[in-house]
Amino acid sequence: MELQLGQILALVGASIAVILSGIGSSRGVGLAGETAAGVASENPEVASKLLVLQLLPATQGIYGFLIGVIVLINTGILGGQMVDVTLTQGLKYIAGCLPVGVVGWYSSVQQGKVSAAGMLMTGKHPEMSGRGVTMAVMVETYAVFALLISFLIVNSVQG
Repeated sequence: MELQLGQILALVGASIAVILSGIGSSRGVGLAGETAAGVASENPEVASKLLVLQLLPATQGIYGFLIGVIVLINTGILGGQMVDVTLTQGLKYIAGCLPVGVVGWYSSVQQGKVSAAGMLMTGKHPEMSGRGVTMAVMVETYAVFALLISFLIVNSVQG
């Protein structure tokens, strides 16, 4: 079976959601991990408190993966038989995947930076680790908004 242009666009949309948010999350987790290694080597007692801060930027990748899976479910590809997707529907899938992909990428990198700063704070003042987490979670808010918008758009595409 030859794919229609709309089907290809839907798959491109799913790829955008997964790839962009995944790249951002890996970058954010990497940034935070570099700082965690340095802080933990100076103050090993806080190592467990640093794990939450390092993991926070990974959530955007999960959000992108979720939207990608929803597109694959909606298009029937996970069921083994892809449904017909018009050009307009394919464009809607791309539009629906862009928020979680782009905002997920950007916010996870920024969250990694905020997490790294929170780790430095925790290394000097372990009792302030909760504040570091709160600061990093504030960045997460925008990724959640993007997830919600992507979810609403992707599920509004009529089959």
